[in-house]
Amino acid sequence: MEPQHLAALVGVAALAGAIDAVAGGGGLLTVPALMMTGIPMAQVLGTNKGQSVFGAGAALVGFWRAGRIEPRRVPALFGGAALGALGGAALVGLVPRDGLRPVALVLLVAAALFVTFRPRVRADPAAVARPLVRLCAVALAIGAWDGFFGPGTGTLLIVALVGLLGDDLTRASAHAKVANFASNLATLAWFAAADGVLWQVALPMAAGQALGGAVGARMTLRGGDLLVRRAVLAVVVALVAKIAWDVAG
Repeated sequence: MEPQHLAALVGVAALAGAIDAVAGGGGLLTVPALMMTGIPMAQVLGTNKGQSVFGAGAALVGFWRAGRIEPRRVPALFGGAALGALGGAALVGLVPRDGLRPVALVLLVAAALFVTFRPRVRADPAAVARPLVRLCAVALAIGAWDGFFGPGTGTLLIVALVGLLGDDLTRASAHAKVANFASNLATLAWFAAADGVLWQVALPMAAGQALGGAVGARMTLRGGDLLVRRAVLAVVVALVAKIAWDVAG
């Protein structure tokens, strides 16, 4: 690959890492960018995971250092998402994925409506029944979605944590990174075992992702719920447009 093309991919990865840290959806930029280089699709997906895991990790570290990650939540989120992602990845090639595009459209539109019109009075997270069970169920389900299909994973995690755990958007965005990092890591291991990762591309992009993830986490902490709300809605609109285009095509 030409040096200028690789440099462009690093720049795209940095922007994607920042977006992903706030609201999810960074793959909207990195997957098409990798496809434009002519890399085979099987390796595009693996290489994308190879670089995106660094952005999720950097964002997670940023939120952890700021004291926004509750340690007691980590095992349920991490373990559930990793297990779900491995299960989802195992189904790739066994079950047709095309039928999930309409499902993704419905879920994302519902997520946008929820974020826009949800009541301002939120449940107290401390009063939610069986919070760790809920966390594990959310992580398991959306981790499987990430391993098998992918689009909207970070955004759906945020919305699920708000709706089922009573988190505010900033808190949900921070904890979503635990599950997102775990599902990325597990899916990356799956692709790497099948030689589906071009490390000579993924590692330079990882530097951009790490920078973007750190910046995105800082933006989220400063911008709060308003920034996350706007970013989630923007990502959902872009995802819906992309998936609708794929369905129509």
